[in-house]
Amino acid sequence: MTSPKKTRKTYSAEFKEEALKLATKIGIAQAARELTVYESQLYAWRNAAQKKASTSERESALSAENAKLKRQLAEQAEELEIPKKGGYLLREKPTVTRFEFMKDNRRSFSICRMAYVLSVSQSGYYSWLKSSQQPSKRKQAQQARDTKIKDAFTKSKERDGARRIQAELEEQGEKHDIKTIMRSMERQRLVAKAARKFKVTTDSKHALPVAPNLLGQDFIADEPNQKWAGDITYLMTSEGWIYLAVIIDLYSRAVIGWSMNKRMTSNLVCDALQMALWRRGKPKGVIVHSDRGSQYCSHAYRNMIEQYGLTQSMSRKGNCWDNACVESFFHSLKVEAVQYEPIMNREAMRQHMFEYIEIDYNKKRRHSAIGYLSPERFEQLNIA
Repeated sequence: MTSPKKTRKTYSAEFKEEALKLATKIGIAQAARELTVYESQLYAWRNAAQKKASTSERESALSAENAKLKRQLAEQAEELEIPKKGGYLLREKPTVTRFEFMKDNRRSFSICRMAYVLSVSQSGYYSWLKSSQQPSKRKQAQQARDTKIKDAFTKSKERDGARRIQAELEEQGEKHDIKTIMRSMERQRLVAKAARKFKVTTDSKHALPVAPNLLGQDFIADEPNQKWAGDITYLMTSEGWIYLAVIIDLYSRAVIGWSMNKRMTSNLVCDALQMALWRRGKPKGVIVHSDRGSQYCSHAYRNMIEQYGLTQSMSRKGNCWDNACVESFFHSLKVEAVQYEPIMNREAMRQHMFEYIEIDYNKKRRHSAIGYLSPERFEQLNIA
């Protein structure tokens, strides 16, 4: 059996812009690994971007120096405050008394600063603290388990419940009963981000042509690029709405195309479909499902469907269950990445959504429909 011919991946300007912001945030190498692109590509994109804009090194230097001065002032203020709280003669007290003061006030002052002011060593304090606390082996095992569960919960950005944490730990070789994990989460007050209802954005009151429903709520695909589903949602920012359109491959539930804009036009859905086509090597015969929104019935979108040899499918009027997979994705996105976050401006929201889709969802989030694997991992294990 001959291996399929590799297609050259093409990335939209929107993808490149957000990828460079991520690279600035976490570094070129890590961003390349997270986004599964070459470092050389990121460097090339960055060089091209630098030709259009330059940064002020002087402002960066002044900002760093200002931060340094603020930090020094804060440290001096803390040093002056410690004797006020503990008494000026505290340094003449026994060492154990000073350690006890440090333990009682560790939430108010840094250990490093208290050790300096009270003339004791940090290592001495930590040795005393360790010797004074000797939990039982059972307690130690519970604490170790709690730590791993909390780490998994934190790694998921407080989005995963007990089932997904169980799958994460099992992949690391740690098998625990679901009730044990639930008790640990309850003990540590770890509560996964909960759901809230959101409104629908579909505008189906138009006289444009409508495609038949070819999916019939059958969201199972035997192979990639067999069935795609798309939809639009809106996100509130401090500057007004920003609209997000996505294309999901129902085989792995991966988001293979997306686009964001402050206007909900046919260009929005066309750009998302274009990204999906580039990403998947422009496959033919894919069923592309959506609701009956005017953007999906537009001439521009229908022309793209025809131009690339795709097959259009649409939900029945007023039936959200016909596109349940994408509705489920938007629900997860808003619960996990929007609901508990502070209000952002449009630029911050764009970057936040980029990271959630390309890293958190596609590469890390475990999906119950594909055996609690991430979409990317599922494809790696099942596509030759």
